[in-house]
Amino acid sequence: MERQMFCFQCEQTSGCTGCTGKAGVCGKTAPTAALQDELTGALIGLARAASDEALPTERTDRLLIQGLFTTITNVNFNEKTIQNLIQLVHEEKKRLVPDCSVCGSPCGRTEDYDLSLLWNAQEDIRSLKSLILFGIRGVSAYAYHAMMLGYTDEELNRFFCKALFAVGENWGVDELLPLALEVGKYNLTCMELLDKANTETFGTPAPTEVSMKVEKGPFIVVTGHDLLDLKLLLEQTEGKGINIYTHGEMLPAHGYPELKKYPHLKGNFGTAWQNQQKEFADLPAPILFTTNCLMPPKASYADRVFTTEVVSYPGMVHIGPEPGTEVLGEHGAKKDFTPVIEKALALGGYPEGRQFTGINGGKTLTTGFGHGAVLSAAPQVVEAVKSGAIRHFFLVGGCDGARPGRNYYTEFVKQTPPDTLVLTLACGKYRFNDLDLGTIGGLPRLMDIGQCNDAYSAVRIALALAEAFDCGVNDLPLSLVLSWYEQKAVCILLTLLHLGIKNIRLGPTLPAFLSPNVLNYLVEHYHIAPITTPEEDLKEML
Repeated sequence: MERQMFCFQCEQTSGCTGCTGKAGVCGKTAPTAALQDELTGALIGLARAASDEALPTERTDRLLIQGLFTTITNVNFNEKTIQNLIQLVHEEKKRLVPDCSVCGSPCGRTEDYDLSLLWNAQEDIRSLKSLILFGIRGVSAYAYHAMMLGYTDEELNRFFCKALFAVGENWGVDELLPLALEVGKYNLTCMELLDKANTETFGTPAPTEVSMKVEKGPFIVVTGHDLLDLKLLLEQTEGKGINIYTHGEMLPAHGYPELKKYPHLKGNFGTAWQNQQKEFADLPAPILFTTNCLMPPKASYADRVFTTEVVSYPGMVHIGPEPGTEVLGEHGAKKDFTPVIEKALALGGYPEGRQFTGINGGKTLTTGFGHGAVLSAAPQVVEAVKSGAIRHFFLVGGCDGARPGRNYYTEFVKQTPPDTLVLTLACGKYRFNDLDLGTIGGLPRLMDIGQCNDAYSAVRIALALAEAFDCGVNDLPLSLVLSWYEQKAVCILLTLLHLGIKNIRLGPTLPAFLSPNVLNYLVEHYHIAPITTPEEDLKEML
């Protein structure tokens, strides 16, 4: 069959090899995929033009970050907005190097890159370049959120240029491999920046129990990852008789003092992103998508979907400037959520309160165990380990998805012994976060650290434990069991490798973009292994 597109950046890619037909598994069409490749090629051209560090401006940086974020899985399905964004990138390149567009003897130094050269490259080169590209796409999401709060890092911004430049160059394995690990270094910088931005803006998260009951009356469901969008919506709905519920990766918002102070932030609706087409069907409320995790809306709720920032889907109402009409990511930009508010009031919500549950039947969830909360209890944790009350720590987290076999994570957590503690983060936790695992040493056995970007908290906690016991992280009684779906999981994995963390279990499948040689390198040097069964993996870890 003729290849109409090529994309293998997410875990659910067709046949675990790549989506090549009329549309990807995510719903992205072949024309949209082609435009995203064109946008990536244009960004590489812009990075080439910005290689002189005196040239890039704040506008350049914001455009690079916005463009990379746009190409993450389940962000933008809108051909028009991607085309407009390509035009903005070209205009910015022309501003940086105006002479290149009128040069009589073009050298090609600042030309856009043809991504087909990457997809058809020798498999190890393709693998490493993909690892770099997908990694910086993930980093860009975290950089975007920090940027919206007014936090940037100049060295990080220059690295985006460096990495994009490298993808377009004829480099070998010896040059690309260290750069891939360098993506992990800069993602750690970025997650630390975003952690600072979130805590200085919204306060330090504290453990908080969150109801899954939806009260009667008008309400709005907010999904995605952007805390600032939630804050703005809470401000604009105050006193209007509209309740706000989080969904998916927005659950950790309930732990932040500056967000939980709003009494109409009531609870959490639904579970992880891949269940939205079922959970949103006939929902008597609008849904606001703030970042990625958008799936093509079903007719049963399409009229209730609103998007903002880089998220875009044809026919959906967008809050704020349409992507591609201007460079996004400006701190302090104003938004008017009136269309969402009016839709909520018109729909009216449920006539009576409704009790929903997690996938295991639980009615409440607990979040807010970031590094601030956990490290404040560090002496208690250390004493529990020394006394034998806590035998082992597990970090079980990452992205959720629809592929069969992800119930592994539910069963794994259920089977963890009562003298072990489970840390979790990202939307993969919805497989088990409604379970009651009891307590250990006066602490809950299941601790939700937060969003995927809060892997920084997990790193802080692991490093603090290693310091307390005067050992390396790999010497701790700690096992990492990760699930992945999209590119933010890729950059987090690269961060863990950058820190030298070994023996990571990864599933439900290994990335299709890892060539046998690159995979063998990771196995040999970091002992990465695929998940098997909960029973066998627990036996080996303990």
